[in-house]
Amino acid sequence: QVQLVESGGGLVQAGGSLRLSCAASGRTFSNYALGWFRQAPGKEREFAAAITTSGARTYYADSVKGRFSISRDNAKNTVYLQMNSVKPEDTAVYYCAAQDPPRTGQAMGVRLTRAYQYDFWGQGTQVTVSS
Repeated sequence: QVQLVESGGGLVQAGGSLRLSCAASGRTFSNYALGWFRQAPGKEREFAAAITTSGARTYYADSVKGRFSISRDNAKNTVYLQMNSVKPEDTAVYYCAAQDPPRTGQAMGVRLTRAYQYDFWGQGTQVTVSS
């Protein structure tokens, strides 16, 4: 059982920056692979970024690569999404997700970039980018 709570969303101008946080209540945070997904009205939930349990590897959707950065602080049970150079098309509800136990027998990219691979989800935080 993992409880996830996102924060940090809000309104930001195009070209600006925003930092999202997701705090987990579980005691085994360091065992979770973590991801950020986003969903805009009328669109499917889509992958944005993911990070392995140790933080050694990260994955990004092409749409955010070079602009967003995912990181984790296992001591604080928190995963972050630093959003730089935001665009109006980044507007969405952003969800953090945890994978526990870590998946095996699949390519890492598949394990971490597909929503169905995650076990626990936060409530989401709205990010709105004005143009």
